[in-house]
Amino acid sequence: MNIPDNLKYTKTHEWVKVEGNLAITGITDFAQQELSDIVYVEVAALGREVKAGDTVGTIEAVKAVADLYAPVSGRVIAVNEAVSAAPDTVNKDPYGAGWLTRIEFTNQDELAGLMDASEYAELVRKSAHH
Repeated sequence: MNIPDNLKYTKTHEWVKVEGNLAITGITDFAQQELSDIVYVEVAALGREVKAGDTVGTIEAVKAVADLYAPVSGRVIAVNEAVSAAPDTVNKDPYGAGWLTRIEFTNQDELAGLMDASEYAELVRKSAHH
């Protein structure tokens, strides 16, 4: 399982890459494996002000539907339109071409509430045993 060290993670299996005041987000390798074949991605929050934990879209797979959550508060300044056309990109490259949103965040302190790679690995380990 791929859990890059340079990212932050949420309990709801989103990843966050911080670049200045931008948070690039997507779903983790674990999440895409759990969902399996992703057939539809909708991120409907472009231009919207969001709070951490707000729903920003939906991912549909053959066997499940999952909500996407904003890991930080701010304004959604970009959504990855390419994954709407090719949802399986999220399965193939969840940390690269399968990114979902770019959020210009407003509260640096929220980043401290996110997990690092080792904390997230522990969460995944525990959820894999249930």
